[in-house]
Amino acid sequence: HAELVSRLRAVWLSGKTRPMQHRVAQLEALGRFLGEKKQDILEATSADMGKPPFEVELSEISICRSELNHTLNNLSTWMKDEHVEKNWATQLDSAFIRKDPYGVVLIIGPWNYPINLLLVPLIGAIAAGNCVVMKPSEISRNVERLVAEMLPRYLDQDCFAVVTAGVQETTRLLENKFDYIFFTGSPSVGRIVMTAAAKHLTPITLELGGKNPCYVSDTCDVQNVARRVAWGRFFNAGQTCIAPDYVLCSVEMREKLLPALHEAIAEFYGPNPQESPDFGRIVGDKQFQRVQALLRSGRVAIGGQIDAEARYIAPTVLVDVQQEDPVMQEEIFGPILPILTVASMDDAIDFMNAQERPLALYVFSSCKKVVSRVLERTSSGGFCANDTIMHMTLTSLPFGGIGQSGIGHYHGRSSFETFSHRRSALLRGAGREALNALRYPPYSPSRLPLLRAATEHRRTACTLL
Repeated sequence: HAELVSRLRAVWLSGKTRPMQHRVAQLEALGRFLGEKKQDILEATSADMGKPPFEVELSEISICRSELNHTLNNLSTWMKDEHVEKNWATQLDSAFIRKDPYGVVLIIGPWNYPINLLLVPLIGAIAAGNCVVMKPSEISRNVERLVAEMLPRYLDQDCFAVVTAGVQETTRLLENKFDYIFFTGSPSVGRIVMTAAAKHLTPITLELGGKNPCYVSDTCDVQNVARRVAWGRFFNAGQTCIAPDYVLCSVEMREKLLPALHEAIAEFYGPNPQESPDFGRIVGDKQFQRVQALLRSGRVAIGGQIDAEARYIAPTVLVDVQQEDPVMQEEIFGPILPILTVASMDDAIDFMNAQERPLALYVFSSCKKVVSRVLERTSSGGFCANDTIMHMTLTSLPFGGIGQSGIGHYHGRSSFETFSHRRSALLRGAGREALNALRYPPYSPSRLPLLRAATEHRRTACTLL
């Protein structure tokens, strides 16, 4: 793909992608793609993983459309130079930050939300004025084919390209020098991508996963908790990077929560979720076998039924789970919810802090002090109280991980900033040379007070409230 990358870089260097008009035209074309190919998207995601149309509308199409509209509404403001404070020596000059595109960007998308997690970063890359190579996941084969065949018909093919590739081809693709790489996927593959980027000192965003904890305190509405946790865990058959991965609660709360979860699952999917049109399937046989093996942890309290041929695993709740069990050693990425018991909120916080920092952290409590304490004493990519997943629907909130769960963030303005280089610029006048004489050799100690006054910031009085 060296020739492709070189061609795109030449186009970028020509300045074609920089004008706002070009960026807006490409973003509007993306909107037409989402509208005109909506039925194709619904069919492709259904064929790949049995994703219900309602879930596709909500999590794939609607989120992309929201990002597009938010970006189009604000792009002219985001593109403006950001003027900065000046010292005395530069008062007559112009100092600002220019939002420059990086150049040729590589976006590698995952299979679980193959439209959303490819197009939302693409929106940011286009808005920032880059050329882009997109690599959709080969695991979601039907969406990959749709994106490869249809999306280039809507975009400027001089500036944007779709590459279809498996593991070996992607490894070779990463050997090329890109100006920025945006990857969404597992931490293990993220390390490979980061290693490849390091060879060229290429900046990178890694959107990874993790075991997102969900602490349920004793002060909450159990029925509401059950519905919101079940929805977040079993949406897309659990194949969501910010799904609650396990619940921490007291023994007493577990005994209340189990029947409430059983009721919520039956309310959502009926007595036999396999017959429900609203419950998806595991994307592939390899992924199915991995998730199935996790059912051996603890004891099945709800669900547990499987159908290997249909790649179906019922919405399942596990109890009597131990920290060393396999289900607690990796991100589940399937419709399984372990419940672990803790003696207190402080024990729950200690448990969460002993793990790798997650992409999302959830807490349910009707007590604001409990929510505040968990927020203050833990660390995670994102935080949501008394619900699951909903924080990622806000374009105003940066979305991203920390530590094991990722590097960098995007959504809304954060997407534009992620794909923009903040270029410092100082435009000085060509004259007024007498004002510069103080800094030239031969040096004289007597000039230092004046130079300090001209260039140093002075500390102002600060009152601690």
